[in-house]
Amino acid sequence: MSNPAEKPEVVQLPADPPVAAPVNTRRAAAQRVREARDRLTSTSGTRPAFDTELLRQYAQTRMSASYVVMLLVVATGVLFGFWMHVIAAMAWTFGMLCIHAVIIRNCRRFLAVQPSLAATRKWRTRFVLLDLLYGLCWTAILIHPAGLDVVSNTMMMFLMLLVIAVSSMLAASLPIAALAATAPVTAAIALNFVLGGTFDTYALAMLALAAEGYFALLAHRLHSTTLATLEARAEKDALIGELEQAKAISDEARHRAESANVAKSRFLAQMSHELRTPLNAILGFSEVMKSEIFGAHAVPVYKEYSADIHNSGVHLLNLINEILDLSRIEAGRYELNEEAVSLVHVVADCHHLLKLRATSRGITIHEVFEQGMPRIWGDERATRQIVLNLLSNSIKFTPQGGDIWLKVGWTASGGQYLSVKDTGSGIAEDEIPIVLASFGQGSNSIKSAEQGAGLGLPIAKSLIDMHGGTFTLKSKLRIGTEVIVTFPPERVMSALAPMAEEAPPLQPEPVIIATADEKRRARHKPIMSAGTGL
Repeated sequence: MSNPAEKPEVVQLPADPPVAAPVNTRRAAAQRVREARDRLTSTSGTRPAFDTELLRQYAQTRMSASYVVMLLVVATGVLFGFWMHVIAAMAWTFGMLCIHAVIIRNCRRFLAVQPSLAATRKWRTRFVLLDLLYGLCWTAILIHPAGLDVVSNTMMMFLMLLVIAVSSMLAASLPIAALAATAPVTAAIALNFVLGGTFDTYALAMLALAAEGYFALLAHRLHSTTLATLEARAEKDALIGELEQAKAISDEARHRAESANVAKSRFLAQMSHELRTPLNAILGFSEVMKSEIFGAHAVPVYKEYSADIHNSGVHLLNLINEILDLSRIEAGRYELNEEAVSLVHVVADCHHLLKLRATSRGITIHEVFEQGMPRIWGDERATRQIVLNLLSNSIKFTPQGGDIWLKVGWTASGGQYLSVKDTGSGIAEDEIPIVLASFGQGSNSIKSAEQGAGLGLPIAKSLIDMHGGTFTLKSKLRIGTEVIVTFPPERVMSALAPMAEEAPPLQPEPVIIATADEKRRARHKPIMSAGTGL
């Protein structure tokens, strides 16, 4: 019977992590979708809110220029009273004033009502029709037989340009209304000039059409500028809204974090007291039982059990102390008790404390210290804790027969550094930020039999940061790890400049009382006695 074929090894490649779209890209995509939706629901190709705002600006402009339009109508009526019948001129003036009053009344009504999509469309159509009627009324007065004389043609051309300029400026927010108000006037004047049949009237007709195109283009540019201003203002309002929302979310998150921090501090303060009280009793009684102070155990195994209880209690006490130290550092309540500290002496003491532990694991610790190094100004307890945390981590993750190098020396800037390098399993590059975070552990630490709380490196980094130094971790898998801690030159005692002021004397100078003869000799002594030997 043949053996079954071996199945090919199937390796599942890790899926690429989803890449979050940048904030600017998401905002731009949302804006494009919103603009497309608004164009579909708008009659002018812009947002409905912009349509309403443009109509409001149109109504406000009409109302603000109402007296100017009235003055123009009255002046035109008086002027044309000299060329036509006075009654006709008065009738035209009255009609124009009535149409202008209707436009102003509708503008006021529009500004008073609540804007809506259906109402915006209705008012837009109404304004266009009113402007068309306004333009037709101007056409009725401006149609005059051309070719009578140069003065008449020039006056007609001047009035036409004035009318289309004023109408274009007033209706710039609504280009269709501006076209409805000016196109009939221009068409009538141009046709009137064409019917003149002379070269001059043809030129005036072409000039009238060119003027209409120019003012139409100017009205379109004004409309585009107004629309761009509205879009910028809407974008600014949206951005302000997003910022306010983000600020509200961040404030809420900050309040929750502060509440959680206060609760954590209270919990740790209470639990430290509640745990240390029975823990001290456990340590004390287990020490007594382990030392067999009141007599030997009937069963020898009980002595080993007592030692295990004592060691576990010491480990738990150290863990509680680390958690409390980290909490005080994070809360900013850890105070440095600064004094003159010899870094070489502290490192040598820590090596002596952990030498037995390293020897039991077959690990060799090498010391490379520079001689004659001055003291540094720092907290001896914090410095000792930094060295103990780094050295204990190296012993923990270095296999049997490995080596650890302790180096203390000068930095290039004049400070002092401490280096702890081992030949352990190392840390992956992507796990370095994890092990530097509170309660963070790498994969090697999780697989190791000696697991910790993941507080050694964060506490050491926080303590060296409080001293103004740097913390650098370099590691490669299956090669080893090196941690370099530096103290700034400002903390080296030899870098301190001497005092410029002289110290006061320990004893006051004696006061010498001169005798009468000495006073008399000093009085008769010449002032310029330098070099005389007197």
